[in-house]
Amino acid sequence: MQDQEFWHSRWAENRIGFHLEDVNPLLPKFWPQLAPTNEQSVLVPLCGKSEDLIWLANQHSSVTGVELSNIAVRSFFAEHFYTPMVASLNGQHELYQFDELSIFAGDFFTAPLETYDLIYDRAALIALPPAIRLQYVQRIRSVLNSNGKILLIGLDYVQSEMQGPPFSVPENEIAELFSGMKITRLNRDEASANHPKIQNGLSRFAEEVWLIER
Repeated sequence: MQDQEFWHSRWAENRIGFHLEDVNPLLPKFWPQLAPTNEQSVLVPLCGKSEDLIWLANQHSSVTGVELSNIAVRSFFAEHFYTPMVASLNGQHELYQFDELSIFAGDFFTAPLETYDLIYDRAALIALPPAIRLQYVQRIRSVLNSNGKILLIGLDYVQSEMQGPPFSVPENEIAELFSGMKITRLNRDEASANHPKIQNGLSRFAEEVWLIER
């Protein structure tokens, strides 16, 4: 995957301003829109050490994350005082397992994933430059079950006004990437004039929540 060194260095240097210390409030607010059941399996691409994994594991019997950085994965388990089983897979990935949670450490595009009922994308798509977004979406579509659903949290701003990541992925690009699927915008939170991004020069900045269904 492109830009792997960028993310490795961010974790190695602890420059992880994108990491939330708490569960993203949009997850418990909008996850019910997927009508999830405990038995449904969940995939969390590019999961970092997100607290969202804990929340999802309390709702589902099987939650799988994929994260490029071993530092992030080890930190996740250490910070929660979990002692996972760790297996090396072909020298390319490590699989960490503890109760309902499994996390693959390594490249998302080559991780030995199964298929999943639900996918939660908090900041995966918007972490990727345009050149590899289609490859990413093709990958998540390939591991989504036939009646599967995706909850995706994205950003919309004028890309030329700020260098990503996180990148802007506006509505027209969402529609193009997920063509053939049912796409519903559940929420759009438009930044006010006193929002830091607006004060730093962006003409607009919005966080959006999408429900995408087979």
